[in-house]
Amino acid sequence: MTSVNTSRLVAIAAFVTLSSLQAQADEIGKVISSTPIIQQVAVPRQVCSNEQVVTPGQKSGAGAAMGAIAGGAVGNSMGQGSGRAAATMLGIFGGAILGDKIEGPGQAEVRNVQNCTQQMFYENRTMAYNVVYEFAGKQYTVQMPTDPGPTVRLQVTPVAPPPVPMSAGVPPPGSAPRY
Repeated sequence: MTSVNTSRLVAIAAFVTLSSLQAQADEIGKVISSTPIIQQVAVPRQVCSNEQVVTPGQKSGAGAAMGAIAGGAVGNSMGQGSGRAAATMLGIFGGAILGDKIEGPGQAEVRNVQNCTQQMFYENRTMAYNVVYEFAGKQYTVQMPTDPGPTVRLQVTPVAPPPVPMSAGVPPPGSAPRY
């Protein structure tokens, strides 16, 4: 008995569902024109460039050190008595300066440096399509997200005609009869 009640309940539910749906039909409309709607859109991009940067080389300091030692030794051998200390100091400073000049500038270093910046580029993008189509002898315009091609699929739902007033044939109040 429960299987009979269950099948009756399913049948009643299906009938109620089907009767509540409006009649719809899938129809095809002929596309007359499809015009893209173009919009300019800002798109950020990272733009990088490589540059060669030359940095001056650094001296090792060995020329100044060796010059100071040699200059101090020469100054010490030239001076006598209390002048020996002054001659040694003068030899150290003179030797350091001369040794630094003899060493010369350091080897220049060339490096590749990448510089990147964020730049805005503008692109034209299709946002939608204005579509004109014909159906049942009339033209309609609609905006669609994609180009529909030569035809457009339509879902037509019939609409009931407006109700006819019940007072058909009866003149409105206050009007005179015609003979």
